[in-house]
Amino acid sequence: MGDIKIKVNIEDRLYLNRYAANTVSHLSIKDQTVCAKCKEKPCTDFCPAHVYEWKEGRIVAGFEGCLECGACRIGCCHDNIEWRFPRGGNGVQFRLA
Repeated sequence: MGDIKIKVNIEDRLYLNRYAANTVSHLSIKDQTVCAKCKEKPCTDFCPAHVYEWKEGRIVAGFEGCLECGACRIGCCHDNIEWRFPRGGNGVQFRLA
């Protein structure tokens, strides 16, 4: 018998996750002027959930889609993203299907 290989594509699975409601974002940009000067804007690429977008001259964080992987804590070369765990009972709820 051959080895069974399962391919998982994160984009196909993201819709299974749901974010428990929270009125306060656990993600924030410390200083938008730093983002404006950043040429590469790596935050728009390194997040697997595509939480960060460059819109109307500023970085916007759509925390509702966050997977809480922490990539943004280490990925911003300017240390300009503040990331906290969502408070009690809020945050991503993973579903496997």
